[in-house]
Amino acid sequence: MFAVWPEFLRPFPLPKVVVGLLTMALSALSQVPVPVPINTDTSSLSTSLFKNNNVSFHNKLWTSGLCLDSNIANSRLKKRFVVCMSVQQASKPKVGVSPLSLEDAKEPPLHLYKNKEPYTATIVSVERLVGPKAPGETCHVVIDHGGNVPYWEGQSYGVIPPGENPKKPGTPHNVRLYSIASTRYGDSFDGKTASLCVRRAVYYDPETGKEDPSKNGVCSNFLCDSKPGDKVQITGPSGKIMLLPEDNPNATHIMIATGTGVAPFRGYLRRMFMESVPTFKFGGLAWLFLGVANGDSLLYDEEFSKYLRENPDNFRYDRALSREQKNRSGGKMYVQDKIEEYSDEIFRLLDGGAHIYFCGLKGMMPGIQDTLKKVAEQRGESWDEKLSQLKKNKQWHVEVY
Repeated sequence: MFAVWPEFLRPFPLPKVVVGLLTMALSALSQVPVPVPINTDTSSLSTSLFKNNNVSFHNKLWTSGLCLDSNIANSRLKKRFVVCMSVQQASKPKVGVSPLSLEDAKEPPLHLYKNKEPYTATIVSVERLVGPKAPGETCHVVIDHGGNVPYWEGQSYGVIPPGENPKKPGTPHNVRLYSIASTRYGDSFDGKTASLCVRRAVYYDPETGKEDPSKNGVCSNFLCDSKPGDKVQITGPSGKIMLLPEDNPNATHIMIATGTGVAPFRGYLRRMFMESVPTFKFGGLAWLFLGVANGDSLLYDEEFSKYLRENPDNFRYDRALSREQKNRSGGKMYVQDKIEEYSDEIFRLLDGGAHIYFCGLKGMMPGIQDTLKKVAEQRGESWDEKLSQLKKNKQWHVEVY
C-alpha cells in the first residue's frame, strides 16, 4: 500500500533530492490502477478524484481507482491520507452472501417438494466442464429455484425429465437424484440457484459400436441439452448422510470422489474457502482426492487449484488420473491407490476424529474398502472394528449411485 504525502509532514523541510524522488515515485504510482471494493466502507477516500472503471473479481463488482499525484492531493485532500489497496489484497476477501437467514435453520430442509407435486424451476445455464479428450461429456447445470427450494451443502435434488415413462404410459418419468454442486447460496451467492454436475449417459451397442439413442440416459441428456429459460421439474431436497458437520470449524474432512461424485465436495469447499459466512469460519483441514480418466476429465480443477494456492495450510488436493498415471505396482492410478499412498496419514487423521466422505459410482467402494482393509491389517488393526467405530462416531459418510 502507498499514501499521498500527508499534510502534517509538510512543515518539516526535506532535501530537494528527497522531495524530487518522492514526487517521481508518486507520479509513477499514479499510473497504476488499483481496485477498491464497492461494498467496502470508503468514507475516508475521496472517490470523486478517481477515474472509475468496473472490473470483476470473484463475481463481485469492483471499481478501479487511480492514485493521485501530490499536487492534486495537496489541493483536494486536506489533512487526510489516501490509502490505495493493492491488487493482491483486493483479490483476497471472500465473497459476501445473502440472505444470511439461510443460516438460521437448526435442521436441514427435507422433502419440501414431492414427486407428485414437484417445483417448476428454470434453467439458468449449461456449461461443458471437460476438455476434448475426456471420455464422455459432463456439464455444470445452474437452476433457478427462486429461493423456494432451499438446501444445505451435501443434499440432493430430484429431477423429473419431461415426457412419459415408457414402462408406465400416461405417467411421468421416474425421478433421478443428483447431488447438489453448490452451497446453499448458489453460484450467484443470493440463495436463489442450485448447481448440478451431470454426466451425459450415452449407450453404445457392443456389437456395432454405434450409439443407441433409445437407451441413452433420459434425464442426463435432457439436462445437458437444456437451454437457458427451459423449465425443469425438481423435488427435494433430500439426504442427511453427506451434510457437512460444522460443530467444529477446525475439524479435518477427507473427501474421496470419482467423476461427478465431486459435486457435494465443491459445495463444501466453496463454503470453506470462497464465501464469507459470519457463522462459519473454517480453520481445519480439507483434503480432496478426485479420480477421473485423464487431465481433460478433471472437474472444477481451476477452482480447486485456486483454493490450494490461497490456503496451503487448510487444503490438500490429490488427483488420480487412471489413463495417465501409474500406481506403485505399475497399474492404473485409481483413488484407492492414492489412499494407500497416504494411508498412514489418513488413518492417523481418522484416529484423531477426522470425517471421511465417499461419493461417486457404486463400483468405487469395493476397491476402496479392500484397500482400507489391507492397510488396517498391515497396521495390526481389525478393519471391521475400525469401520464400526467410525460409523458410531459419525465420521463415515458414503453416497454412491
